[in-house]
Amino acid sequence: MNIAAFFDIDGTIYRDSLMDKNFRKLIKHEVIPEEVWHREVKESYDLWKKRRGNYEDYLDMLTKVYVENLIGANMDYLYFLGEKTITDYYDSVYRFSRNRIKFHKNEGHMIFFISGSPNFLVDVLANKYEVTDFRGTFYHVDENNKFNGKIDRMWDSESKNRVVLEFKEKYNVDLSKSYAYGDTIGDYHMLKLVGNPIAINPNSELLDAIQEDRELANKTKVAVERKDLIYILNPDVETYNFIEFAENNNI
Repeated sequence: MNIAAFFDIDGTIYRDSLMDKNFRKLIKHEVIPEEVWHREVKESYDLWKKRRGNYEDYLDMLTKVYVENLIGANMDYLYFLGEKTITDYYDSVYRFSRNRIKFHKNEGHMIFFISGSPNFLVDVLANKYEVTDFRGTFYHVDENNKFNGKIDRMWDSESKNRVVLEFKEKYNVDLSKSYAYGDTIGDYHMLKLVGNPIAINPNSELLDAIQEDRELANKTKVAVERKDLIYILNPDVETYNFIEFAENNNI
């Protein structure tokens, strides 16, 4: 049986959101009007940038507006702009994740990308890194190859669980010896399925879930990358929710 490594992308490999960068590219090429950003997204984005709002709340709003405004867009053109987005930003990744991909390739392991980002972005990034297979949120098209507004999401834990099991059967993967990397609660089941789960810069929701699941906590490593340092921790290290800590201590 084969050993594999399953990677989330946004916040796990890539230091930001591919959809965020692609959204800006779509505005630049007049696929989405710039006024949409100012009217519907900017407030949520500013709250996150000022650390007064939640990143997941911003991404939820971005995804909603993104999907609504791409209806009728030609999929070939979306792939074209996806190529431009990935070319500009694909190497803006965590050093830890880049090194882990290199490690798995050197070991002859299979590598899979499973991401909530659109399939036309994940496809391009997967080709850049020459991974075994990938799955992103699928954007359906009509008979004219234009996006019809329907998606098969891939950012939730249940969907990722299903895809990991599909890849297990398709590629004869031994999950007990395999690895998974993620940063949010959407990666929970993916981490739980493998013998070597690594949470990379996890948010509080994922870390809480790992700590409450003793079986998962006992086998999970937590990697935190800040500036030029990488910390490898166990899930039981004492942590603070920054917002709650700041409010409770009048900071």
